[in-house]
Amino acid sequence: MTERSQVTLFSGGHKGAEAEFGENAERWGIREVNYTFEGHTIAREKNYTVLSTAELKKGDISMEIVSKRMGRSYAKADKIRKVIQSIFHMVNKGYHVFAIGWIQPDATVKGGTGWGVELAKLFNRPISVYDQDRKGWFSWKENQWVADTPVIEGDSFVGTGTRNLTEDGTRAIEDLFRRSFGTPA
Repeated sequence: MTERSQVTLFSGGHKGAEAEFGENAERWGIREVNYTFEGHTIAREKNYTVLSTAELKKGDISMEIVSKRMGRSYAKADKIRKVIQSIFHMVNKGYHVFAIGWIQPDATVKGGTGWGVELAKLFNRPISVYDQDRKGWFSWKENQWVADTPVIEGDSFVGTGTRNLTEDGTRAIEDLFRRSFGTPA
């Protein structure tokens, strides 16, 4: 079992899954860092870092590449660009990516959460997604989603996911922390 005082959660602090990851990190005594940018509202206003324009640019990528990788187009590219740039910082700092959402038939994950998952694939990071429809965890292994019961190992991880968190998704996050760290602090 990983020593929780040595672990850091990297997230975005948004309503839903990210706020729930943050609340659990707080309960278990795990350091939390949330990335945001000017003009963006977050639910977790604890330990947040407002990324400057220069810092955001480090995570810049062509929206054409994002659209191709995700298999969909983004009509409001300017609005989502900063979100995508901030996701880069989360995945760049955290190691294992844990996401809550829905795995699509093309093996991507729905919504902005999907970019964090795709970026983790590009970075060759461990990835685990709790699919709220299938009510189970799946990890990306050998280029496919495989049913799994993941745990948080190592000194950093990413907690991200949908704003539309279900009760099952909430339980999945708490169960992940319990499996990884035992009882809350």
